[in-house]
Amino acid sequence: MRPVESLETTAPAQSLVWQDDGLVDLVGGRAWNSAGVEHRTVTGYGSAFDRSVVCSSGRYSVVYAERGTRALLVQGSRVVRELTRSDYHADDFDYPVALGVLPDGREILVHCPEEYNVLHIEEVESGERLTSGPRGDKDVFHSRLSVSQDGRHLLVAGWVWHPYGVAEVFDLEAALTDPAALDGPGVLPMEPGIDAEVESACWLDHDRLVVATGEEFLDDEEVPALGPRELGVWSLSERRWMHRSRVDFEVGTLLAQGSRVISLYGHPRLIDITTGAVLAEWPEVAVTRREGAYGATHVPTPVAALHPDGTRLAVAQTGSIAVIQLPDPGDGQAP
Repeated sequence: MRPVESLETTAPAQSLVWQDDGLVDLVGGRAWNSAGVEHRTVTGYGSAFDRSVVCSSGRYSVVYAERGTRALLVQGSRVVRELTRSDYHADDFDYPVALGVLPDGREILVHCPEEYNVLHIEEVESGERLTSGPRGDKDVFHSRLSVSQDGRHLLVAGWVWHPYGVAEVFDLEAALTDPAALDGPGVLPMEPGIDAEVESACWLDHDRLVVATGEEFLDDEEVPALGPRELGVWSLSERRWMHRSRVDFEVGTLLAQGSRVISLYGHPRLIDITTGAVLAEWPEVAVTRREGAYGATHVPTPVAALHPDGTRLAVAQTGSIAVIQLPDPGDGQAP
């Protein structure tokens, strides 16, 4: 196991993002340089907001209330515009919002500004809606949105009314041509699909996504689908599960970059995506025990950030930030 560095904070970090070798808490308006020294960046956005998401370009960010209806689109310290979502069960599931860059270079905002079950794509700066026109709806509470690195697909890790967690992937180019594509099944096929409740999902790269399931399942048929308490890696181009592994622990929130996957539940774990084995873990670094995008409001999503080069993980603690130096990929991590 590698050493864990502790950065002192004047207050708990509410959001974390890496900027070069420093860390920024966008919500709290603070930053820590590479030496761990804290300084103010902006005044902060107040107690109404507790989370943030940053565009891959670094130009724009959104600060929002994880279980509220309000959000702010921000460029640097400038508030570009206010955002909102439907108040229908807003206190029961995470605010659906993502930022991304399309292949043609346009920066986009994806959210659900009016209805909980209708996704919209907008140009970030102008606010121009790119998904106007006739729309349907589907009985899915969209949550935990994420745009792929190449800007071609949108991942949704939401839920349906059982409650039961689900994962969907949508083709953004198709949605810009026909917005109703966001109201359909997306590009993840039903067979072989996912036969268990999705607890979390995230992109590995532009083609692969990793999905973690819980104990609840739809049926027990012997099909090549992702079953209960499994970790799976799906390839969009090959339309198949590249890896499916049974895990004997709660995965919780997932963070990934390349082929490195971090599980956040109780404490961080580094997982081999090909076998589901725990390569390293840090029980001394506490994180919340959060299982999915919906549920108890008193169990928030862990505040953590994986460095873009995959070498370090920052995790907010009560009075500090734990910075974990991750093992080299050559130390047993699958390629």
